[in-house]
Amino acid sequence: MSYKIDGLTPATRAADVAATVAASRTGGARNEPISAAAEPDRLSLTGDAEGLKAMGRELGAAPAGIDMGRVNALKAAIADGSYKIDAQAIASRMLDLDRELGR
Repeated sequence: MSYKIDGLTPATRAADVAATVAASRTGGARNEPISAAAEPDRLSLTGDAEGLKAMGRELGAAPAGIDMGRVNALKAAIADGSYKIDAQAIASRMLDLDRELGR
């Protein structure tokens, strides 16, 4: 994934705007344009971001491999308070994962 860095941070933009406002109050003029105030922020997505966006649309459209009957049963059990959490099983699986990652 890539990001475009233009060297203008919010702090430098704020300082530029503040200096322009101060110059206009004192009657002074600046030779630099007010780039932060004059231009709206723009966003452009990289190829990676476009790919992730497309993948998100595909995954959201078709729940491939998801047992919706089980999902709905779990939702109902959580809603009515009958879903019980097995803390011992969760802890055991977390320790197993930690061991696997440690290798």
